[in-house]
Amino acid sequence: MIIHTDDIGVSAASVAAARDLWQTRIISSSAVMVPCAWFGAAAKLCRDTPWIDMGVHVTLTSEWYSIRWGLISTRDPASGLLDPEGCFFRSTRDAQAHAAAEAAATEMDAQVQRALAAGVDVTHIDTHMGSVFHPKLLRAYVATALKYRVPPMLARLSEADMRAWGFDSETIAYFHGVLAELEDSGVPMLDRIVGMPLDKPENRFEQVCAMFDSLPAGISYFIIHPSHDTPEARAMGPDWPSRAGDLATFLDERVRVHLKRTGLQAIGWRELRALMRG
Repeated sequence: MIIHTDDIGVSAASVAAARDLWQTRIISSSAVMVPCAWFGAAAKLCRDTPWIDMGVHVTLTSEWYSIRWGLISTRDPASGLLDPEGCFFRSTRDAQAHAAAEAAATEMDAQVQRALAAGVDVTHIDTHMGSVFHPKLLRAYVATALKYRVPPMLARLSEADMRAWGFDSETIAYFHGVLAELEDSGVPMLDRIVGMPLDKPENRFEQVCAMFDSLPAGISYFIIHPSHDTPEARAMGPDWPSRAGDLATFLDERVRVHLKRTGLQAIGWRELRALMRG
């Protein structure tokens, strides 16, 4: 199981939370949002503690109202990635509908390049709000990962799973074709993606234990969104109690004890990257 901390760099509180969790060694993966205001602090964290497993959270959307971000590769409206406010679109659907494929590919590459230039030892790439899971964006996402010889976050999702997530038949067929190509070339795939909900802040410890207990064999990607409880975090959006709850829960030693009892083994992307490069 990869225990993954998401959205690092979206706020100062997210960077501080990642620092605290890495010190406990309970997590095994993080990903940074390069276009966000606190990317520089996240990059410094990686330089100061180079053993941190940090990927690039490829970002093509900007969902909040109180804090926004946009492209780092261009300000050209022809990119199709800028909303009327000059930022990324708030929804995945709008980003996918308007994006020019070539511009999206350039932006993904620019985000990885900026992370590497800032001293981040990029271990993988994944996707903010699942925006790249679209026929005109998925191949560029995979090509970016292969260019930098890092694994992309992709899972062996069934057709039923994808339909439940709202994917159409064309996207499902394309996705499974990409998975087959990657597996044939030796790129390790995830078996499932699960995570803590952002709309259920109560009883986080019990939720974590129940989810750990339900995981079958294979490689699971377990996503949390930790943050300190600060005025900044509260101002960002209504899900701050769940984010603060993720931090408190994974700092609780009982989680480590329960994880050991389950027999689950925490691994990071660095191990999968080594397999891929080998």
